[in-house]
Amino acid sequence: MDSQAIPSAGRVLALDWGERRIGIALSDELQLFSSPLATVTRREGKRFPMPALLGHVEAHHPVGIVVGLPLTLEGDEAEAAGFARQLGTLMAQRANLPVTYWDERMSTARALRAIREQGGSTRGRKEEVDALAASVLLQGFLDSRRGSGDRRSSDGSASGDVGGRAR
Repeated sequence: MDSQAIPSAGRVLALDWGERRIGIALSDELQLFSSPLATVTRREGKRFPMPALLGHVEAHHPVGIVVGLPLTLEGDEAEAAGFARQLGTLMAQRANLPVTYWDERMSTARALRAIREQGGSTRGRKEEVDALAASVLLQGFLDSRRGSGDRRSSDGSASGDVGGRAR
């Protein structure tokens, strides 16, 4: 699904899938800025924590969902991308919202760098880092839609909607 399927006004929720945690971020109504919202813990080998994720949908009434797609440095999809796509498919079905996938390579590294640049420590703050990583990927998505974003990751690879309708 391309990013145009998500309405251009209203809050957008972002999910940064991880094996242990899912970072969550939310945009403002005008879709100018993203903010870290929360982190949901996943138990290894268990289903996605849908009640917690859907609770954020109910509380914030987003118009769409952006799911970070973990790609390899070469831009290919590996096993982790399959799990992210499963999460996106479930969210589209359960929340009845448009879902798009966004290249999330380097989002955690950028979040860590931002914390360190502000003189902070990341020790014992994994949940905050994951929510901030979700905010980084959402901000990239928002900037790209406005045409004001640098569509390149810090590693020099192109960022962007990596497609695929979630339903």
